[in-house]
Amino acid sequence: MTPLLRKFLGMNWILFATMAGLLVFGVFAIYSACWMRESDLAFVWRSQVKAILIGLIAFFGASLIDYRWLKLAGIPFYLVGVGLLIYTMVNGIEVNGQKGWIALPGGKTMQTSQPAIAGGIVLVGLVLGGLHKVHPIFRNHFLRLIVACLVGGIPFLLVLATGDFGSAIVWVPVVGAMILVGSIPFRYLIVIMLCGTMMLPYAYFFGLKDYQKKRITVPIDMLMGRKVDTLGPAYSAHNNMLAIGSGGFTGKGFKSNDTMNYKGFITPATAINDFIFAVLAEEHGFRGSVLMLSGFLLLLLQCLFVAFYSRDMFGRFLVVGVVALLFAHIFQNVGMNLLLMPITGIPLPLISFGGTFVVIVMFLLGLVQSVWVHRAVDEESAAAEKPKGLDIDHLD
Repeated sequence: MTPLLRKFLGMNWILFATMAGLLVFGVFAIYSACWMRESDLAFVWRSQVKAILIGLIAFFGASLIDYRWLKLAGIPFYLVGVGLLIYTMVNGIEVNGQKGWIALPGGKTMQTSQPAIAGGIVLVGLVLGGLHKVHPIFRNHFLRLIVACLVGGIPFLLVLATGDFGSAIVWVPVVGAMILVGSIPFRYLIVIMLCGTMMLPYAYFFGLKDYQKKRITVPIDMLMGRKVDTLGPAYSAHNNMLAIGSGGFTGKGFKSNDTMNYKGFITPATAINDFIFAVLAEEHGFRGSVLMLSGFLLLLLQCLFVAFYSRDMFGRFLVVGVVALLFAHIFQNVGMNLLLMPITGIPLPLISFGGTFVVIVMFLLGLVQSVWVHRAVDEESAAAEKPKGLDIDHLD
């Protein structure tokens, strides 16, 4: 048996099957959200299928190549992502007030924040898991924390500058989760959390535009029973809640002409990505929504299972970063449809329409698969991974 075939057969097929099931469900969801449209929007599901095929190449390529090679490509990968963000700020395409896309040949576009966050996960993992090997001074927890925050902070600020608040805020839980398992003392983490909490009022009053503030206040007003403008700032939130509530337990059924989406009350351009959960909940009801969320739960649990069996800390950091990214997207997307979170332009992983995002997510899940495939390591290599004087396997 060849080593490549051994790797292929040794993959975590439960993880792959869960990912594949969510992808199929996503194509079905996109089709159900746009089949009634008369424009090219009715056929965007075909573009999603093409993106998935490209993503499968990225998934299996990342799965079968040892993830430790990323240690050589981590810095270039990160710099390319930052470079794309800078280019986007200058020559990007503006959509709905967000300058987060660049034009590609063939009339295609790419959202540059997605490759940047993938590169950021790799480099933060290298900083937390291997920076202490560069020089003994970096065995100091505080220095490694500062470097990790700088690595995550630069793309965060660049994405925020493009107006893409949703993609920018995802950096916080991703970097935070990786730091949490990075042997950083809790006293440092508590100080960071307190400082961040103190800055929230200043960020709200001086850092957000009026329409961004309304995205925070409108859901609160609706939950408190206050009067809101359902034809203005509260239009999407109001109609999404009506759609989800009217779905009941079983939903209204596939291709029903009695849905809010069919009648156009859910904006067609966002029904296939940002508000796809509202479309699903209305058509398939509570049971369909729970089925989809159960699939995500199984996927995240499989990733955490892989993290426990990682051969080194770098692999563990990679998996934790991917889990944090997926969880942040799922929680934010579903939460904003249920008025639990402010409405931001953030897609539902593997479900929402978006070629760049689905390819990047499948590539990152391929890295998780690579951590599993290459988990076997002899005792001498395992001992070499753990430097003397640094308890990197446990929190301080």
